[in-house]
Amino acid sequence: MLRFIDLFAGCGGLSEGFVSEGFKPVAHIEMDKSACKTLLTRTAFHYLSQHSKLDDYTNYLKGILSWQEMMYIVPEWLTKSVICSKIDETSINEIMQTIDELLKGEPVDVIIGGPPCQAYSLVGRSRDANKMVNDPRNYLFRHYYDFVKRFNPHYIVLENVPGLKTASNHLESIINMFEEGLGYKTTLLTLDASNYGVLQKRKRIVVIGSKNYNTDIQLKEFKQDGIGEILKDLFSDLPVLHPGEAIDQAEYTGDSTQYLTTFGYRINSSFVTQNTCRPHNPRDLEIYRRAIEKWLSTGKRIRYNELPENLITHRNTSSFLDRFKVVDPTGLSHTMVAHISKDGHHYIYPSLSQVRSISVREAARIQSFPDNYYFEGGRTAAFKQIGNAVPPLLAKAVAQAIKANLSIQSNF
Repeated sequence: MLRFIDLFAGCGGLSEGFVSEGFKPVAHIEMDKSACKTLLTRTAFHYLSQHSKLDDYTNYLKGILSWQEMMYIVPEWLTKSVICSKIDETSINEIMQTIDELLKGEPVDVIIGGPPCQAYSLVGRSRDANKMVNDPRNYLFRHYYDFVKRFNPHYIVLENVPGLKTASNHLESIINMFEEGLGYKTTLLTLDASNYGVLQKRKRIVVIGSKNYNTDIQLKEFKQDGIGEILKDLFSDLPVLHPGEAIDQAEYTGDSTQYLTTFGYRINSSFVTQNTCRPHNPRDLEIYRRAIEKWLSTGKRIRYNELPENLITHRNTSSFLDRFKVVDPTGLSHTMVAHISKDGHHYIYPSLSQVRSISVREAARIQSFPDNYYFEGGRTAAFKQIGNAVPPLLAKAVAQAIKANLSIQSNF
């Protein structure tokens, strides 16, 4: 059995890709309480699925079982594997001791994780007078190093935004710490999620390191042409929604498309959850309608200074003009980010039949989460978790490649 630890786990997108390839999570460490509850719910799903008790999970989604009743079915040691804590000098020793107890002397094969990326992103630095130089999140990778030093995994996988390449000398420092400090050989990959089945333009960098195994790994790519389209292949079986409507449980309105089947969106799902969207005021709805019309007729984004005067409320009409973006219905979505938790202006549903921003489930599908993945904490928290996540299909491609290398010497 291959074991991994997930640091800065978020809601578990990176972990999900590894679990789908047969890896066992020893521990998830995350500080956000809603994300931790999502991780616990997903841990329960995997346990119940593996022990022919999936009906208990389904009953939770239907409201027949409470969350506490579902978690009571799951072994206590498994619930302890989600460690809801900030990783810092005051907590790290206790976290490591908990992981030691969970491991029971077994080795760790992989440590995965992505330290918070806000300090490395180009947008984050552009909005900070000091270019995020003094942001303490810049140095959380040092704690990642501490875990690698303590548990000595066969592989390390560190994921982040491309902005890490130009964020001072952080990337160089990270690579040097692992290579010179711990003897890991590393490879830096720049990956686009759309090459791995995700219907989204989303670039990420991944540092892969190992002491004894090949780091020049080959990921299985899918040609984007013909894989799928947002409106026809990703959204077509979901219920119609009006602004502010929340359908937490609903039957699918159509058969599974080839894309949904190929990439496993509806496996173990007899109904869809969290198809809920935020309300909008009349002014924003009129802007959305105009944005959709322009995108569908010209393939171009509406610019803020093109709007009628009665629809403009911001004084700034010379910059940030792409405040309203329609999801491309026939191609790839633009990058999903956590800002979707604040408003839906950058993720407008791509049809005049439903003038609104996208729902929680639609956002989750764009990120390649399966429909049985439930995000805890309410609509805003769910959007934040989804926007921050690693697409599971991208993570799956990385996990496949590492598993292939480990299989040479590992006993499954």
